[in-house]
Amino acid sequence: MLNSANWENRWGEHRLPSYKGHRYPVEIINHCVWLYFRFPLSFRGVEELMLERGVVVSYEPIRRWCATFGQAYANQLRRRRSRPGDRWHLDEVFIKINGTQHYLWWAVDQHGNVLDVLVQSRRNGNAAKRFFRKLLKGLGYLPRVIVTDKLASYQVAHRAMLASVEHRRSKYLNNWAENSHQPTRQRERAMKRFRSVAHAQRFLSAFSGISPHFRPRRHRLTAPEWRTEMADRFAVWQEVTASGVTA
Repeated sequence: MLNSANWENRWGEHRLPSYKGHRYPVEIINHCVWLYFRFPLSFRGVEELMLERGVVVSYEPIRRWCATFGQAYANQLRRRRSRPGDRWHLDEVFIKINGTQHYLWWAVDQHGNVLDVLVQSRRNGNAAKRFFRKLLKGLGYLPRVIVTDKLASYQVAHRAMLASVEHRRSKYLNNWAENSHQPTRQRERAMKRFRSVAHAQRFLSAFSGISPHFRPRRHRLTAPEWRTEMADRFAVWQEVTASGVTA
């Protein structure tokens, strides 16, 4: 089982790509990446917002920046957070990729932190075991409890890989996972579609690390508390995107 230091080192293995050779300042690059992953915007939408701010940049560089830095930023944000909780909520939802139905496997802890995502073409026992392996490899420790709906595939994976962990099966206990899908659904609608499984996996992996960072549980905070919390989160964002580095 990993301690908190090892948890941070695991994500720390993913280094931030170099800004060397990029013509635009780091502040513009990370601001465009933030806009794209935080709000339901297209690359052209980000281009228009930047133009309104007096920054002339084409959508194509923005696309490249998101592809190059999005996952690296997400990894660094995950590295900064405390180790996830010991109760994992797992769920899977339908997504369309080029008109074909696929499944987005999704896991969050009891605090609402997204643990991992995996796009697959099936939701059978083998698919469930593949997702469990990805979770265990990425997190490096066993949970105390896993909570799922009544899909039989979870039982297959649980018996094979997490037999010592308590398994609770109820759709009513799994609201954490189901509710956490809402921003993803909004973004999927805005994007119209994913081009391929690889495209969906790349986007959703980065999105699930960046977007929740800027979504504190506002209903539990007063307005001053929310502003303070957001200021702290923006400060972390500036640190992990190395805004002090010259591009």
